[in-house]
Amino acid sequence: MSTGRLSGAAEGLPSDAQKCLEDLHIFNAEELAALLPYLGERKIAAGETLWHEGQAGSYLSLILSGHLEAKKDTEFPGKQVVVAVFGPGAVVGELSFLDQSPRAVSVVAMEDARLAVIGRDEFGKLLADFPEVGMKLYRAILLALASRLKKSYERLAAIF
Repeated sequence: MSTGRLSGAAEGLPSDAQKCLEDLHIFNAEELAALLPYLGERKIAAGETLWHEGQAGSYLSLILSGHLEAKKDTEFPGKQVVVAVFGPGAVVGELSFLDQSPRAVSVVAMEDARLAVIGRDEFGKLLADFPEVGMKLYRAILLALASRLKKSYERLAAIF
């Protein structure tokens, strides 16, 4: 998994990162204990690009701290528009993770950020080993997608 400064799944997450995951209240203690070995950690500095639009996407991230902005290229070369801002608890990178398409947007750290990262291979192992936990993660991904789609509808309606 090409994710930059990443702590491998075998190493797990540092205890303070585990605490951040607990504070998000997505998984209960037992589910979190099952999930942790499959996650790595990524730290990115303010202004650093997590990925560029068009790059291959083999992992998704859960924001533990900090804020990221998603930018979409426009028809004008070198010009981008900010299409979303994500904070702690948000899942990012789910589109290309699920359908194996290139990244739809570029993602840049607005401030120093910490991410819990899971690659496609690790996710497959999680689903095989702990299907209930894997399905709960799938559900979190789908809820994030549904919420973003609803917001897109609202933005489009506001234009007209």
